[in-house]
Amino acid sequence: MFGAVALGFLMASGVASCGDDDDSVIDYTKPDPEPEAVDSTDNPTTEEPKMSIFLCFGQSNMEGNAAVEDQDRVDVPSNFKNMIVAKGDADHYGAARYTWRKADPPLARFTTGLTPADYFGRKMVEKLGADHEVGIVMVAIGGASIEAFEKDKCKEYCSRTDHADWYKNYLAEYDNNPYGVLVTAAKAAQKSGVIRGILLHQGETNNTDPTWPETVKAIYNNLLTDLGLDAAKCPLLAGEMLRQEEGGICWGHNAVIATLPTVIPTSYVISSEGCKGNGVDGFHFCAEGYRILGERYAAKMISVMNK
Repeated sequence: MFGAVALGFLMASGVASCGDDDDSVIDYTKPDPEPEAVDSTDNPTTEEPKMSIFLCFGQSNMEGNAAVEDQDRVDVPSNFKNMIVAKGDADHYGAARYTWRKADPPLARFTTGLTPADYFGRKMVEKLGADHEVGIVMVAIGGASIEAFEKDKCKEYCSRTDHADWYKNYLAEYDNNPYGVLVTAAKAAQKSGVIRGILLHQGETNNTDPTWPETVKAIYNNLLTDLGLDAAKCPLLAGEMLRQEEGGICWGHNAVIATLPTVIPTSYVISSEGCKGNGVDGFHFCAEGYRILGERYAAKMISVMNK
């Protein structure tokens, strides 16, 4: 098992940051105006929610470790949105927490890098069309143990005195309560649309832990309950670790992840086969690896939504 300190130290190097102009910040949490009265003789219509929302959580590979490249900054769809969640992002973007901005990378925090969610979102927008919005709500923390997302344990976990200072700073960005902040952000997002899925990439800190699937199940069930979600309409997608043939150190955890669908029937494993590492630390994917992984998350989500 690899501790948060080693992972976070390696994660912190070489990640570029970028921001958005203030006018790209849009508050979609404001209530819609009252609809105008219509003639009762009109045919009834069913209006689709204007936004499909996806929750993303995990550690550094979900957070995004690779530097954002020029190609990642162009052609970001205007209907692809990212919620401002971390405290520092609110200051950076000059906007309130739990409001939407255009999903220009990076998506986790303004100091992080490219994440699978970047190209997941682009692919989902491509599928759902220009008249529909896709929103990402992310709480991902480099070096985080799965304990950081356990409803009944995260506060105690975050208060541990043996965490490194840099890691304490990361946790403080989420009020030392990552699970609670994820739920708060998700509830704000539900004012704009419907949560249709949950993306997870975590496991390096819990490498080969046999209890990991049951812990993930408890987190998933708590999210479903706290957000009023139906598992059949809100699948959980979990990505594999960097593979052995790509220089991965935690490749052994993939065997644990493979068992997740037997524990959670509405879960699916996203393969990392062929996704290259950064060639530096044995934990993280390169930018192209994140793009491929993100598109695979999207392909699976689309296939599940079409069932």
